[in-house]
Amino acid sequence: MLSEIPPVSKARLKLYGKLHQKKHRDAEGLFLAEGFRTVHELLDRLPDGGMLHALLFREGEPVAGEFLRDLPGKGFTLTEKECRQLSQTVTPSGVFGVFLQQRPAVFSPERVVGRSSLVALDDVQDPGNVGTILRTAAWFGVDALVCGSGTADRYNAKAVRSSAGSIYALSHYSVDSLESELRRLAACGYTIAASSLEGRDFREFGELPDKVVLVVGNEANGVAPEIQALSHLLLKIPHAGRTPMVESLNAAVSAGILMERLVLR
Repeated sequence: MLSEIPPVSKARLKLYGKLHQKKHRDAEGLFLAEGFRTVHELLDRLPDGGMLHALLFREGEPVAGEFLRDLPGKGFTLTEKECRQLSQTVTPSGVFGVFLQQRPAVFSPERVVGRSSLVALDDVQDPGNVGTILRTAAWFGVDALVCGSGTADRYNAKAVRSSAGSIYALSHYSVDSLESELRRLAACGYTIAASSLEGRDFREFGELPDKVVLVVGNEANGVAPEIQALSHLLLKIPHAGRTPMVESLNAAVSAGILMERLVLR
């Protein structure tokens, strides 16, 4: 099987190497994923076969046949040197996928029937947090992830690894003004619930509304004051003991705790 897979061309290799930069990812509408598990999960959740651009394997990689069995014409081989060129990890895995970015679509509240939960990211700058929150949101069945300006790119290599292949598992989109988007959602009946150290213990809230947007803020500064001002609820996760042993929780951990409360209600 491997002998039938052609080597990657110089033109393709140059194009794929540029995908480490956001401006090129956006210009091409592509992103690069690395690692057996991540690529496998992305393939499992492909909206359609056309969303796969290419699969690349280190020469002699034994899993190539498994991946390409139902994807003829999509595979290419890489030398060890070319693997190192594409990889952003210390030890290249030898398995890469090039995929089309999800076609962005702003969430349509008017189509929602019954309960609905969204997560909004306000200037969450660590791509690892963004990827982890995306995957957690997919696990809890969140309808969409909304990313305000300043939030790390969901197609950053670290975000893709942290999402562990869940990029296609739920709708996600960016907005220039998160404040305006939250006002739009609020006008459509959504309760805006922001995480905040100034809020009330999230366990004190009784029956929660059917439609909720959870806002998760910047790792250092939290949710912006103007976003807190338009929020209907400010939620705090209390610490144990008299005084906290750390300044705050990790943004992705906080998001997971609050999603469990808001979604499984």
